[in-house]
Amino acid sequence: MNVRRGNLFVIAAPSGAGKTSLVRALMQRMPQLKFSVSYTTRAKRANEIDRRDYFFVDKPTFEKMVESGAFLEHARVFDNYYGTSREQVESLLAAGDDVLLEIDWQGAQQIARSMPERRSIFILPPSRAALEQRLRGRGTDSDEVIARRLRDSIADMSHWREFDYVVINDDFERACDDLEAIVRGADHGLRADRPEIRALIAQLLD
Repeated sequence: MNVRRGNLFVIAAPSGAGKTSLVRALMQRMPQLKFSVSYTTRAKRANEIDRRDYFFVDKPTFEKMVESGAFLEHARVFDNYYGTSREQVESLLAAGDDVLLEIDWQGAQQIARSMPERRSIFILPPSRAALEQRLRGRGTDSDEVIARRLRDSIADMSHWREFDYVVINDDFERACDDLEAIVRGADHGLRADRPEIRALIAQLLD
């Protein structure tokens, strides 16, 4: 009997939009979803666990993996590299599992070219003030790093049109509800081209 091929969901967001927290909450709600753990060259944070949050590798190892074609997508973000294992994703999809990728817009572009059937979701903050507050709330970065992250986040938000759906992370539970609706196929009113998104983007990018 043929096994149904799983669906691939790509979630991206500017730094500080709350993507990681939303993804974790969604995975708790929908434990049948499989999460693709990315590779990264950045330093491990105190609360992170290798192979659960990321596969932490050094740059030479990462570069060898790029050369061997091991990544479905990879990108450089904030002076570090991130990549998604091709073998990991393909094996899960072939087994009929729905897979969630938490990546940046550069990776989402690469996925779109190689797997056009994917469904892509972009997370937006409700305002620029909320975005800056969340970046400062981490308490791990200097003012200089926060300023750069804010500039880069604003630049990232200009890519919202490249995604199928947009979720606004104003109320956390409602944003989780929206993500779950998209994954379950009940995504009415969450398409990226809805009018209120254009109005919000105009404020965020001003």
